[in-house]
Amino acid sequence: MQYPIAIEWGDDQYATGIVIPDIPGAITAGDTTEQAYQLAVEVAHIQLEELANEGKDIPMPRSIAEHRKNPEFEGWGWGIIDIDVTPYLGKTEKVNVTLPGHIIRQIDNYVTAHGIKSRSAFLANAALEKLTHA
Repeated sequence: MQYPIAIEWGDDQYATGIVIPDIPGAITAGDTTEQAYQLAVEVAHIQLEELANEGKDIPMPRSIAEHRKNPEFEGWGWGIIDIDVTPYLGKTEKVNVTLPGHIIRQIDNYVTAHGIKSRSAFLANAALEKLTHA
């Protein structure tokens, strides 16, 4: 899942700060932009795991355009952080899905070409994308 990040640029005196607005409590900083980004990935996983352990819904990302309207982030830079949320979505359940053979072959070709773990992983990610942008 691609989450927007708000970046408060640092300098020789101040660290670079990163906030992931859609993930409560996902705030970090680092001496370099690269370090701040790496720490943002870590804090995102920590916060998502905490939400999952509390039985709360995993927040879906909103658009950067929506977040830029927030005066709290005026003058900040923006980027995207890619977080695999599947470990926090709960126990997997088996379902029976009926699809045309042509679509199944296209899915399988896509899965193979893009190194995706499985057909199920592809379908779960496609569903999350659709639900996020619904």
